[in-house]
Amino acid sequence: MSKKKESEAEVAVDGQPITTGTSLCDTATAAIQNFAPINKIHQHLCAFHFYSDDMSRQVEAHHFCGHQNEEMRQCLIYDSPEKKSRLIGVEYIISENLYLTLPDEEKRLWHSHLYEVKSGLLFLPKVPSPIHRKDMETVCKTYGKVFHFWQVDKGHSLPLGIPQLMMAFTRDGQIYDHLQQSCAERMGIDYEEERKSREYMTGPEHGIHPLANGGGKGLHTLLREVPLNHHSPPPSATRASV
Repeated sequence: MSKKKESEAEVAVDGQPITTGTSLCDTATAAIQNFAPINKIHQHLCAFHFYSDDMSRQVEAHHFCGHQNEEMRQCLIYDSPEKKSRLIGVEYIISENLYLTLPDEEKRLWHSHLYEVKSGLLFLPKVPSPIHRKDMETVCKTYGKVFHFWQVDKGHSLPLGIPQLMMAFTRDGQIYDHLQQSCAERMGIDYEEERKSREYMTGPEHGIHPLANGGGKGLHTLLREVPLNHHSPPPSATRASV
């Protein structure tokens, strides 16, 4: 299968093609409505994630991020940077200072970015080196929390199942060579060159927290059935008659 056909197969989604009527409606709403949250997106980060309970399931992840403030950015994650890409998850990125305020049980859900940055696996496509390195110096010290909703590695044509906690790589030898090579060819990145240029970068001031990255253990995301609370709403709740 050629690269073009392979790419097209990856973005196959169940459903009928968009009609002229829907396109006209989209054009009208785009001209009228405010998209302030989306307009805050200011950068594209490319990286890789694996399912927190199975490192053999690895996926390329394209993050489109915006800063909430100097210590937090939030990202929409797509399976590619192309127009027909699928929204597969979200990631929150926070500073070391914010991470250290989290309860211990919460800390396990977050991963460090030190190895991702220093290895070159996490990068800003097409951004000039001085700007690129400046942002990587910051990201190197942060932690991220990721959930994927669409298990594209299984070939699903719709987002099936429950959200899955994802993690990031922490040392050499974990990521599949073919996955890394494929991304390098398409995105025009030289990982070895990036690794050399980032040797001086440092991680969190207090080192990577021992509870980060699942505390070194796999974490399995489960959906558990519990009794539904049938209590009446509070008196102040608005009631509507139909």
